[in-house]
Amino acid sequence: MKLSRYLAVPMLAVALTGCAMASSPVTGFFYMDVKGPAGVTDNAASTKVGRATCKSYLGICGTGDASIEAAAKSAGITKVHHVDFESYSILGVYATFTTVVYGE
Repeated sequence: MKLSRYLAVPMLAVALTGCAMASSPVTGFFYMDVKGPAGVTDNAASTKVGRATCKSYLGICGTGDASIEAAAKSAGITKVHHVDFESYSILGVYATFTTVVYGE
């Protein structure tokens, strides 16, 4: 019983100091939901939109493919017009980063 009491405090401290973060021009410790530009080309106007997302949990486990290639492939885009991103984080426990590709 004493052992579980000694482990409870460090485990609670680790749980409350989550470090899941997503790339963004601004940060918010408690909550962040940001969208912004990533790049533009001189290709014609866009008709398709593709998304690719990666996620992080507690800064311990990160998974996903948020590459421009994966986002373009998801919508069948061969000519990229522009790229945006979306970042979301809550309490440093859960974070996502999404690449949004527009093109034809």
